[in-house]
Amino acid sequence: MQRAKLSCCIIAANEGDRIARCIEAVRDIVDEIVVVDSGSKDDTVAKSQALGARTIYNAWVGYGPQKRFAEDCAQNDWILNLDADEVVTPDLAREIVSVMQLPDDQRLPAYRFRQITVYPGHERPRLWADYHNYVRLYDRRRVRFRDSLVHDTVDTGSHAVGQLTGAALHFSWRSIDHVRSKLEKYTDLQAKELRKPRWYVIARLPFEYPILFFRYYVLRRNCTGGLIGLRIAHEIARARTRRLVKIATYRR
Repeated sequence: MQRAKLSCCIIAANEGDRIARCIEAVRDIVDEIVVVDSGSKDDTVAKSQALGARTIYNAWVGYGPQKRFAEDCAQNDWILNLDADEVVTPDLAREIVSVMQLPDDQRLPAYRFRQITVYPGHERPRLWADYHNYVRLYDRRRVRFRDSLVHDTVDTGSHAVGQLTGAALHFSWRSIDHVRSKLEKYTDLQAKELRKPRWYVIARLPFEYPILFFRYYVLRRNCTGGLIGLRIAHEIARARTRRLVKIATYRR
């Protein structure tokens, strides 16, 4: 039985040090790779093209809109969406191939798989590493990314969603400084989109940091990551506390 054709869509900006590993992990299991670059100043485009990816420029329009643009550029309806800092493991790759080989009437419209956090300078996840579990393999005819600046999630509506057991490794941060700068940019976008009354911000502000630090250090298990886990939990809690201030002061 002929398998369904699959496009891998990746959005990128200055990912020359990471995008090759992302592409190499999937190029043997997909029919095309589309990289949407928003104006890299490094060799992201050259590396992507050297590895056979079709590379398209699109000025940055926010996470959701940029991923929707990438969906529209794909030649196939089935999409594997990855970030340039994510690497599909061999187990997940085999599972994706199996899904694409299913008869059309047995394949669900969308599938989730885990994106497991890997610390800066590490090659493997820490003990009990935290993860996200997002829809990243889907049929764009039935589900699409949300048109949101900050929430890059697929809107599945009432459609059934499958769960894959394999995972991708998420090399989200290059260093602690990168954690800080990435969170600052992300919370700037959130402040533009989120709307909260000022009284709510003032009432919540004194409790925000301790609650978030507990969440990320204990509940998200960064406590298993030693000193770097402590620093990452602090940076996330600090940035999200600053997000409240940005929301309160942002002028619409």
